[in-house]
Amino acid sequence: MSTSKRNELKGIMAMAWRLFRVTGEAFAECLRKAWANFKLAAAMRTGIVKFYYQKVNGEVRQAFGTLSDKYINVEVKGSQRAKNELLFTYWDTEKQSFRSFKRFNLI
Repeated sequence: MSTSKRNELKGIMAMAWRLFRVTGEAFAECLRKAWANFKLAAAMRTGIVKFYYQKVNGEVRQAFGTLSDKYINVEVKGSQRAKNELLFTYWDTEKQSFRSFKRFNLI
C-alpha cells in the first residue's frame, strides 16, 4: 500500500474516532460519516458537487459547493484561528461565500 493511501486511511480513521468521542454515536456510524466526508471532499476538489446536510436547527439544506480553486472567486487569506476538525468548510457556489457544517450532519 502506498504512503499516500495509508495517510488517507489514517486520516479517515482519526476523523471517525474524533466523531465517536464527541457524538457518542456507534463507531460504525461515525466511520460511515468519516468516509462520506472523505468522498465529498475528494469530489469537491475536482468540481461543483450537490450534497445535503442537516443544519443545527434540524432543517435539511441542499447545497452546491466546491473546494476547487478555479471556482472560488475571492483571495483566501489565512487567519490565526485554529482549524476546527469537526466542521467541513466549503465554497458555496450559490451564495458565493464560504460556508461550513458539522461533519456528522452530512446526509
